[in-house]
Amino acid sequence: MQAREPDWLDVLRSACQARKQNVVSEEIGYSPTVVSQVLKGVYKGDLRAVQTKVEGALMGLTVDCPVVGDLPRNRCLEYQRQDFAATNHLRVQFSRVCPGCPNRRSAL
Repeated sequence: MQAREPDWLDVLRSACQARKQNVVSEEIGYSPTVVSQVLKGVYKGDLRAVQTKVEGALMGLTVDCPVVGDLPRNRCLEYQRQDFAATNHLRVQFSRVCPGCPNRRSAL
């Protein structure tokens, strides 16, 4: 008996079958090569981050962000990866809140 794929992987596979893989990869913020490797089961990077991006961009899952409220999971990761900018009030807030947030990358 074969193990069932996780839901997010099913969604990613279906999206790539319905649209071009490079379009789907752009939607989730990864290269077509990464998407291909994930689908083949050979991706060596942070699979959990890819999962979070798929869940937010393609499945509509959200997190409750302490800074901006209800936020798609993929946007949460994007905000976490942005560099600090003292001239941007949101980035200042993210730099203060994200490290201890239950939605931070290492906690998702």
